[in-house]
Amino acid sequence: MKFSLPYGQGHLQLELPPPWQADWIAPAPVAAAHDPAGAVIAALAAPVGGVRLEDLRGARSAAIAINDKTRPVPHDLLLPPLLARLEALGLPPAAITLLIATGAHAPLAAEEFKRVLPAAIMARYPVRSHDCDDEANLCYLGQTQRGTPVWMNRHFVEAELRLVVGNVEPHQFQGFSGGAKSAAIGLGGRVTINTNHALLRDPRARPCGYADNPMRQDVEEIGELVGIHFALNAVLTPEKALAHAVAGAPRAVMESAMPLARAIFEVAIVAPYDLVIVAAGGHPKDLNLYQAQKALAHASLAVKEQGLIILVAACPEGLGSREYERWMLDQGPRSIPEVFARFEQEGFRVGPHKALLLARDVRRLRGVWLVSEMPPSLVQQVLLTPASLDEALRSALELLPSGARIGVMPVGNATVPRLEESAMG
Repeated sequence: MKFSLPYGQGHLQLELPPPWQADWIAPAPVAAAHDPAGAVIAALAAPVGGVRLEDLRGARSAAIAINDKTRPVPHDLLLPPLLARLEALGLPPAAITLLIATGAHAPLAAEEFKRVLPAAIMARYPVRSHDCDDEANLCYLGQTQRGTPVWMNRHFVEAELRLVVGNVEPHQFQGFSGGAKSAAIGLGGRVTINTNHALLRDPRARPCGYADNPMRQDVEEIGELVGIHFALNAVLTPEKALAHAVAGAPRAVMESAMPLARAIFEVAIVAPYDLVIVAAGGHPKDLNLYQAQKALAHASLAVKEQGLIILVAACPEGLGSREYERWMLDQGPRSIPEVFARFEQEGFRVGPHKALLLARDVRRLRGVWLVSEMPPSLVQQVLLTPASLDEALRSALELLPSGARIGVMPVGNATVPRLEESAMG
């Protein structure tokens, strides 16, 4: 059997030798919008949740939270009609600021903005990158019911009209991306992000969980404290084309978009697998291990105890987090038990939390190989096994019993395996 797996800007070819067979675990096919620009315009014309941009006329300034280079958001489709509507409300271009919501990722340098935004937009509107450690540009808004102190980007808070733009897709512990999250986490201070992300240890913090997910509901409360007026979100096809757009009040946008995102990206399986070969989904989902780890987390939902995973992710940017890199490489843990012991001793921090997430999955598996562009020594330091795809496949097949079940996930970051209830009980 032959498979093509996304890898960076291209693909790697996988061939399973006979007699091995594999199941293809992938999102449901969905048609792209026939007129994607028209779909966005239609969404803006018929917003959900009882809020319209026209009701916000009179604002003298606006700030829009947009995702960074690690998210495949179609800004070229979403932003032009939104910006045109804002200008039609009387806002001059100089009064509409685009804030690149990096969260705890490193701030983008100005020369990197072109990786996020079309040149015409950069030439017409002010653009800034968020820095979660720039205390002078953060302001305190209070505390959520779950104890999260809300420090938020000052430029966003001080704008009279606050908007978010992004995608709605499964998220490994926030349930779904989209809605208020682009600002609540993307423009939050480090202590806000750390405190919210510490909730990931709750078992209800899971992919495709929303109403009972403490992390996601904390995000919604942060969004309400910030006072986000309007959201414009897209649901993409597995090929990253626009399938659907929805606009309006952030919670209502989520409630409208989640059913379609769940129908596309949540995939039923009849039984766990002995081996899952998972690609993060290619660029930008495999820019670095910080992003590609999500594919491993989703693949682990489909694997038996003491099963095997081959993670295929180019990771040209390495680990993708200075804090994660320092935590692992500067006298870092040398075993999975050491990761848990160190977190118990030092407490929870975003960045190093990737080590905790990886360790949580790796400890229940017999083997995990990483196929990437990262130096083998670096892969070993993050407690994974470096290999080429052929090497990893050969090693894994040698460990499998006769009749073992194999699954192939081509877009692991956006595929959430769900064990069918009939198989569970």
